[in-house]
Amino acid sequence: MNKNIHTFIGCDSEYDESKIVIFGAPFDSTTSYRPGTRFASSAIRNESFGIETYSPYFDKDLLDTKIFDSGDLELCFGNTQIVLNAIESHTAKILEDNKLPFMIGGEHLVTLGAVRAVYKKYPDLHIIHFDAHADLRDDYLGEKFSHASVIRRCHDLVGDNRIFQFGIRSGDREEFAWGKNHVYTNKFNFDGLSDVVKKLGDVPVYFTLDLDVLDPSIFCGTGTPEADGVSFRELLMAIKEVSGLNIVGLDMNELSPIYDQSGASTALACKLMREILLLIYK
Repeated sequence: MNKNIHTFIGCDSEYDESKIVIFGAPFDSTTSYRPGTRFASSAIRNESFGIETYSPYFDKDLLDTKIFDSGDLELCFGNTQIVLNAIESHTAKILEDNKLPFMIGGEHLVTLGAVRAVYKKYPDLHIIHFDAHADLRDDYLGEKFSHASVIRRCHDLVGDNRIFQFGIRSGDREEFAWGKNHVYTNKFNFDGLSDVVKKLGDVPVYFTLDLDVLDPSIFCGTGTPEADGVSFRELLMAIKEVSGLNIVGLDMNELSPIYDQSGASTALACKLMREILLLIYK
């Protein structure tokens, strides 16, 4: 008999030989509407065996890659700072070993822990952010560390003109007013992405993908669904463009599998994760 290994399909290489390291951050303690994203990483691993390792979109196969799945972090619910520190420490270890960290959230706040580690190694870091929500509040009900303020906290690190948002279609008036002077925001779709990719060139980029950028008619398994999102194909082609950049860290977050009992949202997340891994694998 062999030991049971719970990994994303095709991502069972040894750590030392791998170029990408996956890890889960099952945390949703600051979720402002419907919780449940803590179950995403486990659900994605389980359901990934319902898809193939081969991508007919790009004629690539996970069997030809060296990717290590380090499993889920054991995170302390009730203390956000301990959670962010744990994520930062794990990400830093992966970077120290010259590997690419790929985090599965969890709510979007987990991005801040990873970005802290990546920014320390790459102080000229830029961020590309796909999302339905601006996440630029300075605080949410008095709490500065919230999934509704995660990009604002990332801005505290990287500063002006280094964050590029696409697909945004929700936020309060103050978020959009503040954002005009500090970040690049393209509302509703991916128009202008090609120009941003050309502009960024070879600078280090952290890519954060909130899955609720998708239209809830095809992705209802999320805590804060917003009507009028992008299609799977539109998102996939946008990711293909981003994949040509110097990506030094990335995450995919905000799947909440319990809100789609059909399993379709989780299946979509699995397929999208396969395509992302194959596109960024160098």
